Amino acid sequence: MRIVYSLLLYALAPLVLLRLLWKSRQLPAYRQRLGERFGFVPAPGHGVAVWLHAVSVGESLAAQPLIDALLRQHGDGRVWVTTTTPTGSARIVAAFGNRVQHSYAPYDLPGAVARFLGRVQPKQVVIMETELWPNLFQACARRSLKLTIANARLSPRSFAGYGRVRGFVGRTLACCSAIAAQSEDDASRFRALGAPPDRVHAVGNLKFEVAVPDAQCQQGRALRARFGAGRPVWIAASTHEGEEDAALAAHAAIRVLLPNALLVLVPRHPQRFDAVWRAITEGGYSAERRSRLNALDTAGMPQVLGGISVFLGDSMGEMFLYLAMADIAFVGGSFAAVGGHNILEPAALGLPVLFGPVMHNFAAARSLLLECSAALEVADTPALAAEVGVLLSDATKRAAMGAAGIAAVTGNRGALQRLLTLLDSPLTD
Repeated sequence: MRIVYSLLLYALAPLVLLRLLWKSRQLPAYRQRLGERFGFVPAPGHGVAVWLHAVSVGESLAAQPLIDALLRQHGDGRVWVTTTTPTGSARIVAAFGNRVQHSYAPYDLPGAVARFLGRVQPKQVVIMETELWPNLFQACARRSLKLTIANARLSPRSFAGYGRVRGFVGRTLACCSAIAAQSEDDASRFRALGAPPDRVHAVGNLKFEVAVPDAQCQQGRALRARFGAGRPVWIAASTHEGEEDAALAAHAAIRVLLPNALLVLVPRHPQRFDAVWRAITEGGYSAERRSRLNALDTAGMPQVLGGISVFLGDSMGEMFLYLAMADIAFVGGSFAAVGGHNILEPAALGLPVLFGPVMHNFAAARSLLLECSAALEVADTPALAAEVGVLLSDATKRAAMGAAGIAAVTGNRGALQRLLTLLDSPLTD
């Protein structure tokens, strides 16, 4: 089966490259450093204690507490971090600079994987969340490399898909030294797919380990003050196509009751910033965007912001700045067929959290925040407008929900230490 899989990957490789070139029309970084995707990476400047892979922005953010801990344990330069997307790459570079060695991950082609492992020569491999790469996993097993899936999750939908090739997936999972699952439900699904039961551990979700950056929060509060004291502010964060339209429509309804309400709109992907800006301005909103505001400030040109009704967050790595501006957070990817994004970040800041019905990527966090009354699920745009309007008008309810969110996040920490214990444990057969 793995031979067929590998032949199929080789056959698809030209199409994959064409897809990268197509995506590079909006984000030129996709056509850069192509050699890294085939294992052509520079020789490491230091011996690599751990290779950690995080696909994109979400996984990179979840991995940051773990990377910090690994750097404290092994020292700067001894952790190699890979990503798949340019946005994930930018996040790692912004967060760690030269403290980590960084490249794109190799495609799961036997030659690319062997070339990468031969050059980097890590002592241990950590894969974030649910990246099951048969050739990589087999290559690690042949080299007796300890391989851990960290923050592992498996939604019912993914479980059903993998179940169609259960034997193949089981042989791949058998190459893992440990699977550190986010929840017992996730752990059970991995075991059902054939992972050795004694290697699967429910350690919790690393996203509870989120560290709130004080400097960003102070910047966010200062920026909010520039838009006018006392204004009600809500954020639609990590939105996808269609969700910006929903947020803008909800904001129009909210402003009927609260004419001075401000929407902070933060799309998930940078290649969509300009399209979202056009949608805002064509909708007739008085608007400003973070990038333009930065340019005006740099030029020493003060900007009057009191009349602005929509603020576009068109920057990367500043989510806590935007969250700190708001009284309430709606988290995107939950109206679109994406599965939701990180609802624990706004909860950690004490914001009431709203999300749509599509939350399979954060099912456990969703249940937790709903059960402790820190969050609300909204079915559609009218429901979003109604709930935001109620919360913006009720400071007491906002405070209660926010306090419940902080308690839920802080009460569920500990996954990082449990994961580090697994990584430090000796390799077993």
